[in-house]
Amino acid sequence: MLQLMGLTWVIGIACVGIRSSSFPIHLLTAMPSAMVLLILCCVIAQYLLQVRLSSIYWKCLNVGVAGVLSYALGLIYADTQMQQRLQWRELNPEFTEVVVYVRELNQLNDNGISQKIEVLSRHPQTVTWLATLAQTQVDHGQNLELGYYYKLSGKIRPAHSYATAGAFDVERWYLQQNIMSGFRVEQVQLIPPEQIYAMGFTQHWRAQQTLWAKFRLWIEQQRYQIRLFIHQQPLQHPGLILALLTGDKSLLDAEIEAQFQRFGISHLLAISGPHVLIFAGMLCWALHQLIRCYRPHWYLWMPKQYLLMLPFLSCVLLYTAFVGFEIPALRTLLMCSLVTAMLVMKQKLQGFALLIYSAALLLWFDPLSVLSAAFWLSYGACFILLRIYQSLSEQPRIDLNLWQQLKHASKILIESQWKIFIALFPLVIVFFKEVAWIAPLINIIAIPLIGMLIVPLDILAGIFFFIFEPLASVLFQLNDLLVALLSLIFQGMETIFAPRLHTLSMSIAVYVCLCLGLFMLFLPQAVLPKAWAILCFIPLIIVDSQRQPFELTVLDVGQGQALFLRSGHYNMMIDVGGSYDESKFSIGQQILRPFLAVHGVKQLDQVVLSHLDQDHSGALPYLQNEIKIQHVFANQVVDVTANTKFNLCQQGQRWSLPHQVKIQVLSPKFSQLPYAAQQQNELSCVLYISVPSAQPYRHFLVMGDAGWATEYQLLQEYPDLKVDVLILGHHGSKHSSAYDFLAHFKPKLAVASAGFDNRYGHPSSLVQQRLAALNIPFMNTIQQGSVRFSVDAQQRMLIQPYRQQKLWLQR
Repeated sequence: MLQLMGLTWVIGIACVGIRSSSFPIHLLTAMPSAMVLLILCCVIAQYLLQVRLSSIYWKCLNVGVAGVLSYALGLIYADTQMQQRLQWRELNPEFTEVVVYVRELNQLNDNGISQKIEVLSRHPQTVTWLATLAQTQVDHGQNLELGYYYKLSGKIRPAHSYATAGAFDVERWYLQQNIMSGFRVEQVQLIPPEQIYAMGFTQHWRAQQTLWAKFRLWIEQQRYQIRLFIHQQPLQHPGLILALLTGDKSLLDAEIEAQFQRFGISHLLAISGPHVLIFAGMLCWALHQLIRCYRPHWYLWMPKQYLLMLPFLSCVLLYTAFVGFEIPALRTLLMCSLVTAMLVMKQKLQGFALLIYSAALLLWFDPLSVLSAAFWLSYGACFILLRIYQSLSEQPRIDLNLWQQLKHASKILIESQWKIFIALFPLVIVFFKEVAWIAPLINIIAIPLIGMLIVPLDILAGIFFFIFEPLASVLFQLNDLLVALLSLIFQGMETIFAPRLHTLSMSIAVYVCLCLGLFMLFLPQAVLPKAWAILCFIPLIIVDSQRQPFELTVLDVGQGQALFLRSGHYNMMIDVGGSYDESKFSIGQQILRPFLAVHGVKQLDQVVLSHLDQDHSGALPYLQNEIKIQHVFANQVVDVTANTKFNLCQQGQRWSLPHQVKIQVLSPKFSQLPYAAQQQNELSCVLYISVPSAQPYRHFLVMGDAGWATEYQLLQEYPDLKVDVLILGHHGSKHSSAYDFLAHFKPKLAVASAGFDNRYGHPSSLVQQRLAALNIPFMNTIQQGSVRFSVDAQQRMLIQPYRQQKLWLQR
């Protein structure tokens, strides 16, 4: 019963934030009371009305009520915690001055420094922001040191995700990390401790004098010292050595990190349970040797496992703090604490129960940890390892020689890797939407080398850093040789296999079938026939022929424009967003490709570029390298691959798509094309999309960056044009969407694609005033994220703003 309640508690918390603001949360809040009322009714029915209820009925009722109650309480608890965090987040950029305290170690990067800061002066309670200092500021001595107060001047930079399916959700990450905003620092002023009293922050200063606060600050200072020490050593791979020791990636080369991603072994860069246990095991082994040599009679007074229990747990706590209380390390701490408690109370605790209880406790301390991929991957891998251990423990014990033991260990390693890869496959699809098929093979090579040699030696060197630095230096240099060997192996594997990440996606129904099939595979023997899992995997190989008759999505690509159109099996894009600095951020790689993968798009039948401005066409080169494109249209000649056709778009072109969807080019005229290079915006390809069977939105007008001149031309040449949805020209610029143009066509809805806090002020407030004066509803990708239009079975055109799907994305 307790395990069931813990499991449903976790499931309830996992559902936080996935509803819209109109979700009837009051009904969920009333659910516990309803369950209690149900039990009372059953008691009254049995004892007052003499209605006989069987024991099986009572057991089922108890189990059902307990599960529903735990689920409801978990969801309510997580929702409350999320609402409390959301009320302190910043939503609007502005210049301000704040008083801050620095308690955590910074992160170095190519552009400067990222530093978590505690902001004291912004709200009634202290909140955490993520401050950034440019490298030029650091070079001029502007820095934030641990344990000091500062007055900072700069610009608030709220977290703002590209709210597009498949793209990384930075707002979710900020929320999970309890970071309420970003902050670009411009000026730094140190505040002496005596001024803190005068400024009214006495309570915060006193809180930093507590033993726990001093301990955490000391830990951060030691992390900084060991970073400096490793950086000063003559090492070829200081970044990888530091990352494997403390989880600090400040010195890690970007190419090494990308290589780990291509191999599908990024998890090896994270501090996990084995790191913590190796550290605790080393120190407790040394303590055991000291006791055995100098105080052996202590073991007569108390058994060894009880005597070393507290030191072991203390070491686990110390290393967990040393790596910043990361979720995998925190999971290990909680599991070790539970095992210790069970040993003291002489209670038996099963592996699955241990996982459930530790997960429930972790989410009780921080329910929004459930938003992290690390939580699910950590517990998922641990569950598979427990299942492997259980299967091994059921096998008869036989004596093996050394060679047989090595063969047996290799067999276990290989078996565990493919099982972990397969079992975590659904989670990888959900969180990363990319998979490296070579990952199991690389893990078989990397895990023994990293887990049995590099990490233990790294930790041993880290221990001696606090005892005898010269020996620590020797050990780090010796470990550098092992890391160089690992790098050499990786380079060979890179040459042989040329690994790359493959993007995957599937519908919800297929995903559920996959999870159900894997669940059956990993059940204990004789519970269910394993062959049944094959039935669940059949949908994976059956092509989904049920496509919506029409969908059009205005993608949130920041300051740019990209539209995805699908009609049956016909896939098309109108503009593809921008390209600015591909080494820092790629619209094609990080937004368009994941979006297309989520929608199962393996090729684009057609791409229409309204014009060749970077914010409309910049991602085309990346897309051409990643996905097959059949045909490209633009108002100027553009380079395409050998297998892609190209034509200039011009007035009069028409395309008929499945389900009677029709597209027509309204502008530019053929005679205007020679001037497209000088008038790129005005001579944008203007598209008119018709879905005759849909209601109430049938006709879409996509203006590109066209302005008043093109609008006047449309008024003259197409006065009877019906427009239900208008994609505003030039991102809602004041030089487009003239009042007369809007008043004549009177669309039922206007949509603008623009970037958050863009320097152009798009969409223009003047355009919004024109729309308001004409009572035309308005949506934009800044506030609503991607806007999806789709036709349902009743031929109704539905509108689905992406930001309405997640509570933390709503504005």
